[in-house]
Amino acid sequence: MMILCGLALVLAACSEQPASPEKKAAKAEPITGQSGLYRMYQVARSWAADAQVLKMNSIHVTDLPDVHGKAGAWQATFVSESRNEARVYTYSVIETEPNLHQGVFPAQPESWTGPGRENKPFLIAAVKIDTDAAYKTALKNAGAAAKQNEKQTISFLLEKLPKFTNPTWRVIWGESVGTSGLSVYVDASTGEYLETMH
Repeated sequence: MMILCGLALVLAACSEQPASPEKKAAKAEPITGQSGLYRMYQVARSWAADAQVLKMNSIHVTDLPDVHGKAGAWQATFVSESRNEARVYTYSVIETEPNLHQGVFPAQPESWTGPGRENKPFLIAAVKIDTDAAYKTALKNAGAAAKQNEKQTISFLLEKLPKFTNPTWRVIWGESVGTSGLSVYVDASTGEYLETMH
């Protein structure tokens, strides 16, 4: 009888220990672009061993604190020359409506005919500078315009454009390039300031 009582106490204690899912979600924090990119790349490699990055952008998640240099979710497009396919992946630190899933989530592959005139695919090893460092460089070089827009959401776009030697982080004051009056290009390989766009 004493053994049964002891067992009941142990089971009761065990059932109280795991944290509820709500507490885990409350601890979720935005992450840097390089962290999000590597997590998606690991999954993309299982789809195509020759996967290269075509582009990546941050996704603003309103349920999380706004931390400049980080984002709650990221979306990347990887391409495979051997498969002639492109595939979009998202990574989110939380599950949120309408269609962001926690962790890495792949879309269906689509046909891809090779590099166009705009952005070119590149190896993930070229991304040596993270978004928090790119943001600091952009802020330093944007001057007074950055102060005028300091309360705006900061967004990021990673791509390799013909006018630059290496892939770049485009640090955007606002939700997107189309709605922003200020953005700064920072070299994603060296961290060097490249250009300010108004």
